Amino acid sequence: MKNILYPFILALLVLAVGCEEEEHPVYQVLGDPAFTSPAGGTTYVLLEENEEDTLVSFTWDPANYGFQAPVTYRVHLDEAGNNFQEPRELGKVTETKLEVTVGKMNSALLAMGMQPEQPANVEVRIMATVHPDLDTLYSTPLALTITPFEKIIVYPKLYVPGSYQNEWNPDWAEWDAANEHTTIFSVKDDGKYEGYLYFNEAEVYHKFTMVPGWEEDYTIGDPDPGGESGTLQIGSWGGNNIKVVTGGAGVFLVKANLNDATYSHTKTHWGLIGSATPGEWDYDTDMTYDPIEDVWTLTVDLTAGEIKFRANDGWDINLGDTGPDGKLEYGGDNIAIAEAGNYTITLDLSNAIYTYTVTKN
Repeated sequence: MKNILYPFILALLVLAVGCEEEEHPVYQVLGDPAFTSPAGGTTYVLLEENEEDTLVSFTWDPANYGFQAPVTYRVHLDEAGNNFQEPRELGKVTETKLEVTVGKMNSALLAMGMQPEQPANVEVRIMATVHPDLDTLYSTPLALTITPFEKIIVYPKLYVPGSYQNEWNPDWAEWDAANEHTTIFSVKDDGKYEGYLYFNEAEVYHKFTMVPGWEEDYTIGDPDPGGESGTLQIGSWGGNNIKVVTGGAGVFLVKANLNDATYSHTKTHWGLIGSATPGEWDYDTDMTYDPIEDVWTLTVDLTAGEIKFRANDGWDINLGDTGPDGKLEYGGDNIAIAEAGNYTITLDLSNAIYTYTVTKN
């Protein structure tokens, strides 16, 4: 019997070794994708009456991996010199051509913070992918100058119905998925949403919805019965309610990332810091939150100098104004105070774009 089994086992071992030594096909990158149109340096001036028209047809030579493979191309847009650290995706295709309308380009530029009626120097890049195990290929960036027009941007948003809504404002109903005040936004339209919501209970329960109502495929919750996993379940009514243990009333930075199906809550208290404030750069002067108006305010004596807003007496979450244009950005520039005096400062985190006012009394 042993004489029969040994050859059989030996054959299995040889087969197993052969499987372990199997490798992916050898490939050699023979060419990155390369733009064929438009020409670098092309200038465009966008007009609202043409927003449904095609602005540009990007075409390119295909990526060459050295073997036949289905390639996915993404066309990215970013401010010139930013090295595509935070690109906007203009489209994803499997062909070597992408048409972009005037309206789509205009929305992308405004979302990037480009000023209406001002020429913006931007770069466009092609990203080519085949498989996670193979190299991602990139084209040489294409430089363009584009002037956007002014238009109100409707940012993608998630509704956040929950137990906290009536506690926040008595005029609101709980678990109201159509409440436009309790929403978070994706300013870059990249699947990442955030916003600031007031939780006034020891424990808060909520879900997210992609539409202003309760629909099975568009409801988002937590797959874990405890509701504190940090992981999202999208569809099938969203699974379980998401639970937040607040530790007391406060304004929470709420984030939801639909790309990797995660969420988070960070309690915040905001203050003013800077050379113009009583604490200079050493400590914050606390602001006061008004739940009904949904703004932070502070009346304070300032000297000539600079200010910034920051949360929780630290620099992890801070806002400044790069521009300046009254709109706040994370880590933005210091805000100048031209002369000494008594000022009323407001910080509004209720909309997609965070804003502030500085008023001398």
